[in-house]
Amino acid sequence: MCIHQLNLLAASNNIPITNFLGKQHPIEAHHLSSICDIMEKAMVNGDTCIIRCILVVFQVVFKFFFSPQTERNRDIVRRSGLLLWQLLMAPRDQICAEIQKEVCLAISSGLNILYPGEVEINNLLKLVLTEGERNTGLSQLRDVILTNLAEQLQNNRFGSEDDDHYRLNDELLHYILKIVVRESCVLITKCQTVSKDDFQRLLSTVPAASSCLRYLMAVQNHLLSNTVLIKPDENDDSDSSLQGETLKVQELKTSILSLATQILTGCDEVLEMLQQVTTALINSDISDREQRLKGLEQITKATMLGHLLPVLLTSLMHPNLQTLTMADALMPQLVQLVLYTSQTALLLKTQSPVFSELNTSPTGVSEQKGKLLPDERMLEEKEEPGFLTGLKIPAPWAAGKTVETVHPVRDNYKFKETVHIPGARCLYLRFDNRCSSQYDYDKLVIYAGPNTNSRKVAEYGGNTLGYGSRSVLGTGWPKDLVKVEGDTVTFSFEMRSGREHNTPDKAMWGFACTVRAQESSEDVSGGLPFLVDLALGLSVLACSMLRILYNGPEITKDEETCQELLRSKLLQRCQWQVEANGVISPALTPSPSPLPLTIDEDREFTYPSDVLVPPVGHYFDLPRIRLPPGIMIKLREISGRARPQFRPSIK
Repeated sequence: MCIHQLNLLAASNNIPITNFLGKQHPIEAHHLSSICDIMEKAMVNGDTCIIRCILVVFQVVFKFFFSPQTERNRDIVRRSGLLLWQLLMAPRDQICAEIQKEVCLAISSGLNILYPGEVEINNLLKLVLTEGERNTGLSQLRDVILTNLAEQLQNNRFGSEDDDHYRLNDELLHYILKIVVRESCVLITKCQTVSKDDFQRLLSTVPAASSCLRYLMAVQNHLLSNTVLIKPDENDDSDSSLQGETLKVQELKTSILSLATQILTGCDEVLEMLQQVTTALINSDISDREQRLKGLEQITKATMLGHLLPVLLTSLMHPNLQTLTMADALMPQLVQLVLYTSQTALLLKTQSPVFSELNTSPTGVSEQKGKLLPDERMLEEKEEPGFLTGLKIPAPWAAGKTVETVHPVRDNYKFKETVHIPGARCLYLRFDNRCSSQYDYDKLVIYAGPNTNSRKVAEYGGNTLGYGSRSVLGTGWPKDLVKVEGDTVTFSFEMRSGREHNTPDKAMWGFACTVRAQESSEDVSGGLPFLVDLALGLSVLACSMLRILYNGPEITKDEETCQELLRSKLLQRCQWQVEANGVISPALTPSPSPLPLTIDEDREFTYPSDVLVPPVGHYFDLPRIRLPPGIMIKLREISGRARPQFRPSIK
């Protein structure tokens, strides 16, 4: 269908046809009325071919050629909406799946035209979110609308004009989150309830994300990415800038806190279901129990635990989100999630073959454990190791770092890069077997240090493919490991020759090298089990939030400025009180404790911490703070003013 292809092409903003269609004049009302007449006649006659064609025409018209400015246009829009809604709600035996899909696309394309106000759109979305599980048409419309909103949201920056349109309100987000939690729980439950063949088919379909989950991912990424990228305005003199934040960042943090609270609450429900299913599978006697427990981790990655939680945990470690408000609000939920993930990871680990081998000794201790008395079993369970026991946590450098040129290298190409692995005694380099250059003077030089002034280790160049120099430097590109002493290595490659017309790409491939800190690379392809990794991430975030709660509010600039004043013994000596209006002022009665008389006594003097209650009455003068004689003498010496002498009057 040509019109359908035109609609698909127009959906891309990078194609010139999009700009062309956007500049066309709006369609007149009587033309849209004629389209509606054709649709009505086709619906009466049951002509599915014409219905599909008109639905595609609706998509193009709503997107590019119609503007409901006049009352007549609005009447035609209402008529079009009724026809589309009639097709959407038709029974499944009267409408095929293809037509239902085109109806959803037409409504989504004309969403702002068919439902011009924010209230109308919110009512529509609330309907499809609450009733979508009972009606296939509404469910499909929900998926199409949320998918389009997710794509649009990813291309908009926070605070833009279209941001409020694509980012739904908290009530609709709550409905979407409930659907995501329900979908995640159903997906995990299937690991226990479906047949063996259905379970294998389920594994082949994950981790595909539903439209609701995709929209939540888009909202989360939209908020988190903007929070991380936005920097406070240092030139702003407002109160918010004094705290290192702008109003925009504060609004972002509020939105993130609300979303994070809901996501963590939903993850708590999903983890509870995961723990129940894991326990039920362990206690069951089905034939493929091990396969189901192994596939349960893959299924879990397809839920909100795999799509939402890891990104949220990583982003919450950013300094912009490490705030006291965030820690105080999220800490209870984080503790609960740490417990659920740790317990479930331990349950799955006890069923793995690796753990069984660790608990089985040659002397038959494992057999004796099965014969323990109940009281002894309880003691043995208390001494059960944690979920990390027996697991090999891959080192950050185990996978190595790959250094490579472009492939193939071009004329006058230069490349230089330094790799530094802190704490490594030596580095091991493994080169790709495709390494080659046109001539042997188009070479790579390796230095054992941070720059090209360091000690030269080796140099390689040329090829043995029969092109260019037809030779290589020394023994050629290394096939074995190259050892470099120290923790730093520098690569310097330069293409000095011009490419000859008969030299193929494989003779100018360049080089690729993997740098590791150990001679034999570890097997890090699998990494940590997903739930173990999740439990570690939650534990790290919880510890970080605990540190924030322990340290309390950050010291403000006013407090830093007044540090010397706050350390003043003169102010420390004063008895402070908090008045009814919250103002802190000195107490109105002197301290009954004896005051030091000299400077030396003042250094060793311990000031009282008691707070005195002021006497009843009104005082308009500030209270006089009596200084010890030793301090008064020093003050007079510094100021050069002597103590006044009073002479008795002679009568």
